[in-house]
Amino acid sequence: MKALKDNSLSLVFGLLLLVTLIAQALVGLADYNEQALIAGLAQIDLGRYVTSSSFMVDVAENWQSEYLQFTLYILLTVWLVQRGSSESKPPEDAGLGDDEQERYGEFAQPNSPAPARAGGWWGGMYSFSLTLVMALIFLLSWAAQAITGRVAFNEERFRDLLDPFTLGEYLQHPDFWNRTLQNWQSELLAVGSMVIFAVFLRQRGSPESKEVGAPDDETPR
Repeated sequence: MKALKDNSLSLVFGLLLLVTLIAQALVGLADYNEQALIAGLAQIDLGRYVTSSSFMVDVAENWQSEYLQFTLYILLTVWLVQRGSSESKPPEDAGLGDDEQERYGEFAQPNSPAPARAGGWWGGMYSFSLTLVMALIFLLSWAAQAITGRVAFNEERFRDLLDPFTLGEYLQHPDFWNRTLQNWQSELLAVGSMVIFAVFLRQRGSPESKEVGAPDDETPR
């Protein structure tokens, strides 16, 4: 029970992810088959739909925008600040910080992660590992969106007896950038709103919020 409690946040989000993926697959299948019926094409089952480019491009385009959001947020909050926001460091703490603040190298504790104690190239890579992994997942998801999006787009072109696009041609087409930019702008809006709302609004008990009685211009440390 202690392990469940200690990991309850990640477990609940994992469960919600699974539920929403299943729901997306079911409603996506219904929509796909409805469109196929209108077009006079054969309907497909769930197994074929969840391995299709139509389903995968929808998943990939959402994942890439989410990981872009977190990559930018993690990296930009190193140097950029918003006074009074619980989503920001205090203005005087902007920057990478020194080794003592980061408990790195000679200032590491006995229970610090091994790369932090070791320093050198290993420690240097570990120092930026969160951003690097987030950025890698973003790039892989974006590549998956491009590949599966091209397949889904070409399927529509085949129905209209049009020639298929190469990957290079698809990357220059409005369909690819429309899928991409509509997700990017929504994620940037959400993060920007959270940064500003956290200055003036509160949620008692949440680490994403300042204390209820904290002054608006106070930036938590």
